[in-house]
Amino acid sequence: MKNNSTIDTSNKLYLRFSVICTMIFVIAFSRFLSPIYNFSPLGALGLFGAAYFAKKWQAFLIPILAIFLSDLFINNVVLHQYYPNFTWFYEGFYWQYGSYLLITLIGILIFTKVNTSRIIGGALLSTILFFLISNFGTWASGAMYPKTLEGLAACYVAGIPFIKGTLMGTLFYSALMFGSFSFVQNQFPALKISRVRV
Repeated sequence: MKNNSTIDTSNKLYLRFSVICTMIFVIAFSRFLSPIYNFSPLGALGLFGAAYFAKKWQAFLIPILAIFLSDLFINNVVLHQYYPNFTWFYEGFYWQYGSYLLITLIGILIFTKVNTSRIIGGALLSTILFFLISNFGTWASGAMYPKTLEGLAACYVAGIPFIKGTLMGTLFYSALMFGSFSFVQNQFPALKISRVRV
């Protein structure tokens, strides 16, 4: 039979988990409202999940699930005129999704504790990682650039104008999510529970 303290801890863990999930899904679905191209919360979702989920599998699974479901909504509702058939995955999605999973891994390594410098560092690293992987994917799987080192370099050069939006979005949404959760934790101390990485 569980004692009251065990039940109380379980309730606190569930509450914390629910708040983190809600924030991730709300932010993921809000991204189509962005007025700036590439101004996206997707890197911030991985960092935030890595910092606050109690278990590693949650940090990897839940942000990527939120991204996938928001992709379904955006591709088939918001941008339906560009996708005549129901679209489960867009072309080359695995490069982007792979980068999001690596961003989560970076977050797990960085956020042994959460502070401003680690959040900024995580945002910078995740932006660079996404830039490198997504542009490599464009070069490797597309026909736009020749499969040579010169073609790869040209692809990266063409991607440089978009890195500003990615960095701004990651910094903004990281500040929004980490700052909001910190505020909520201060208002509701029950949310302040040490993580148990499993």
